[in-house]
Amino acid sequence: MNTELFISRRLFFDKTNKQFLSQKIIKIALFGIALGLAVMIVSIAVVTGFKKEVRNKVIGFGSHIQVVNFDSRNSYELSPISSNQPFLHKLNSIKEIKNVQVFATKPGMIKTEEYIQGIVFKGVDNRYNWDFFQKNLIAGNLPQLNDSARVNEIIISEQVSKLLKLKLNDLAVLYFVIDNELTPRLLQLKVCGIYRTSLEEFDKLFVIGDIKQIQRLNSWKANEVSGFEIEVFNFNKTEETEQLVRNLVIDYSEENSNILRTENITRMYPQIFDWLKILDMNVWVILILMILVASFNMISGLLVLILERSSMIGVLKALGSQNWSIRKIFLYLSIFLTSRGMLWGNIIGVALILIQKTFGVIKLDPTTYYVDVVPVNFSLQHLLLLNIGSIIITTIMLVVPSYLVSKISPEKSIRFD
Repeated sequence: MNTELFISRRLFFDKTNKQFLSQKIIKIALFGIALGLAVMIVSIAVVTGFKKEVRNKVIGFGSHIQVVNFDSRNSYELSPISSNQPFLHKLNSIKEIKNVQVFATKPGMIKTEEYIQGIVFKGVDNRYNWDFFQKNLIAGNLPQLNDSARVNEIIISEQVSKLLKLKLNDLAVLYFVIDNELTPRLLQLKVCGIYRTSLEEFDKLFVIGDIKQIQRLNSWKANEVSGFEIEVFNFNKTEETEQLVRNLVIDYSEENSNILRTENITRMYPQIFDWLKILDMNVWVILILMILVASFNMISGLLVLILERSSMIGVLKALGSQNWSIRKIFLYLSIFLTSRGMLWGNIIGVALILIQKTFGVIKLDPTTYYVDVVPVNFSLQHLLLLNIGSIIITTIMLVVPSYLVSKISPEKSIRFD
């Protein structure tokens, strides 16, 4: 039988402990541990939720990976490539790839009688994955694209709708500058839907419609597109998947064909993803501070416990117990007490996350934060790591203060009692 564990359990469940002064100090320490752990749980949930929400919105406009013409500069006016590439059938062998779709982009402007707004017309076909825009659609319907006739429908953002005073079913006039032509070409398209992602710099830019409209504007063939968008299952494997795609593109390049290159979303919008990485530093600062607070709370509680139990320590030493054996009793007791505080911290933290996730109690200004409500991401893995890490670090920090046991003399402590 583990004698140290047995004694620490008896001390932990002993109801007569309430008369000791240490109980009040322990309660304060447990409150600090519970509050600290709750803050850590909520902080990680909010930051990871915010990063995931913003990241998914950016990916929704451009997918994880793009394959485009090598001659294309970093602009939305992309040189055409054939949609019949020999490497396409091989992409299905890459298990991380979720979807492959064609796209085309054309910068232009929308002009009404009173206002004008620069936009990027993004053309897609009937195999396009509309999940992102369906989720963020606030009015109307998505364009009903097909393989035959051009569809004269577009969806615009709520921001563009308000700026230009365009409503559902209104006709929007889009102007495009064509190389070697003095007069801009125009398209008159019906607004069939309005979306809102709260990502302002994207909302005011993108208009989504039929890819055949761009092919006609640029005098492209039916099989010519700006490039391919590739969705992956796991964002963290985007770089790895892009390398596999790049290898396929190079291996299957035909002689005298367009040279292609790959781009991933983090390189296309580095300012956004670099900003999201900075948020991780804030989380680490909060974690370190909260763990230190919890540890020092328990250190103070442990010291008081040792001092109040000095007579018990003297008796155990008189019976032949070693210093390390007695220190283990108080370390076990500290772990029990810390676990009690962490239990309440978990209950409080998870409850706050579920309330925010269900009811969206805390609102945000979307023009500043890109989201309407504080997003939270509940992860069981994060919760387990936080609890395990907290209990380990706190216990390690309690080893040194427990050395006070060796300074207590059996003769003096028993006589004092």
